Amino acid sequence: MSDSKTAAEALRPYDPQAHGGWTRADATHLLWRTQYGATQAEIEEACSAGLQKTLDRRVTVQPESAKFQAAEQLLRRTAFDTGSIGDLKAWWLYRMLNSANPLVEKMALMWHSHFATSNSKVNSVPQMAAQNDLIRTYATGSFRKLLHGMARDVAMLVWLDGTANRKRQPNENFAREVMELFSLDVGHYTERDIKEAARAFSGWQVRDGKFWFNPLQHDSGNKTVFGKTGDFDGDQIVDLCLAQEACPRFLAYKILRAFVVGAPDAGLIDALAQRIRFHDFEMTPVLRELFGSEVFFSPESRQAIIKSPVELVLGAHRSLESHPNLAAAVPLLSSLGQDVFEPPTVKGWDGGRLWISSTSMLQRANFAAELATGSRLGTIAEPERIASQGAFDSSEACVRYYGNLLLNRELETDVVARLAGFMNQAQGNRDQRLRGVIQLIMAMPEFQLV
Repeated sequence: MSDSKTAAEALRPYDPQAHGGWTRADATHLLWRTQYGATQAEIEEACSAGLQKTLDRRVTVQPESAKFQAAEQLLRRTAFDTGSIGDLKAWWLYRMLNSANPLVEKMALMWHSHFATSNSKVNSVPQMAAQNDLIRTYATGSFRKLLHGMARDVAMLVWLDGTANRKRQPNENFAREVMELFSLDVGHYTERDIKEAARAFSGWQVRDGKFWFNPLQHDSGNKTVFGKTGDFDGDQIVDLCLAQEACPRFLAYKILRAFVVGAPDAGLIDALAQRIRFHDFEMTPVLRELFGSEVFFSPESRQAIIKSPVELVLGAHRSLESHPNLAAAVPLLSSLGQDVFEPPTVKGWDGGRLWISSTSMLQRANFAAELATGSRLGTIAEPERIASQGAFDSSEACVRYYGNLLLNRELETDVVARLAGFMNQAQGNRDQRLRGVIQLIMAMPEFQLV
């Protein structure tokens, strides 16, 4: 896609019939990108439903089950009672894996990295949970409302020293980050814009654990930001940022990189930015168009994103129908480099190729081995039972089943033969040998991609 016209054409609705029909690979691709992993039953359901019905369900908020709500509330109360951020992490991981709205949770994690706030400084489970609630409320909704909400969020004000922003001594931290990290990216503002915006946010403080506007510490004089002059307050600065041409482009880049392709080109970014502006930063119609587009289903966009640790771990648990040990998942994700509620810097997680190193690849392989063959991280659905239900009459059929389930691709004939040979010759009962095959498939380079 070398220009905006070509990119705009790529955002045209995808017609499965023009590409040979709606396939299992198509259904799995859509599910993988809009939730963490996919069970065999979910893939079969999406295959039967077709693109539009599956897409509608992905982007439309669904009611949560009573069972989910009871478990989620118990985990949340536990975190509040203990004051343990580890317990709050387990609560969110449970939501990511079990919510009827996995796309909301996926978008919430993207926005968590975008508005990166760490409990290491905030040091408050209730405040981190409240910020997470705010993000979830608008995760697939209005970015405009989300950005305004973040400007008044207590955890954010603590994280970026907003409480120290006073009329006589403006603190520039939040004003800088709202432009550089939250709305515009580097190069689309001046130092004067930062200094003047900081004055507009003065007096936005925290009192008794809540947002408090302190009029005595607010600079009510005229400020000049982006060439416009007025007695701006913080809300008006947010609106000025949203009005800049760079804002929807910055968001388009973030969304494309998270859900479509690791390195989106300028034309595609421009095309999606136009849709974001057209929909006035409402994410649901933007996501519906994007996930139903030609570019989303293009060969270049498939298996084109390196799995984040959360994607890797939760996706494997879901696909293998595991009952995960969330308490064990928390330190595991930290060791793999994605410690939710404690991002490494104000820039969040860079992701992409930075997820992979010689050390992390060894850790990922160890995770695959322990999940497939052990019980500490969680108990996966018994491979022997699944094989029996599927009426697999050969080792080759078992290998193809798990290859499709875990890699969303048909394994080459020689790979199938080698894995089937291992299964036939390895020690142990059939269930143990099947687990060995699962481990080997999860050790393949292709398993690192989504």
